[in-house]
Amino acid sequence: MRALVQRAAEARVRVDGEVIGEIGPGLCCLVGVTHDDDAETVKKMAGKLWNLRIFTDENGHMNLSVADTSGELLVVSQFTLFGDISRGRRPSFLGAAAPDQAAALIDDLVAELRSLGATVAIGSFGAMMAVELTNDGPVTLMVEV
Repeated sequence: MRALVQRAAEARVRVDGEVIGEIGPGLCCLVGVTHDDDAETVKKMAGKLWNLRIFTDENGHMNLSVADTSGELLVVSQFTLFGDISRGRRPSFLGAAAPDQAAALIDDLVAELRSLGATVAIGSFGAMMAVELTNDGPVTLMVEV
């Protein structure tokens, strides 16, 4: 499982021009699922996202997590994170999990984050989405478990 994580001042996702998920300060997480991901992978990723210390403390150091700051998370499925362009210019997505497996694990990730106490907004699995965010910093990390 991979997540491209951006510290956001705000973020939203639209489908057909309508906002379906929106957060204030927190993390915008584009999440990709691969074939061997399972419940344990979900638990690890949720813990990483919830406890990732990339928010600044009173001294200006990145020392606080979303759990510490009452930040929110926007979780958007993103199979293209497993795109492989090692052979040519057209990506292969063979590394991405099948849609039914990926959708279930994304749902499990959202449920796990919520069980930790997170406020989570979501995209719409399989839909053509427009993701908007104000990247705070900018801070962007790739998280892999």
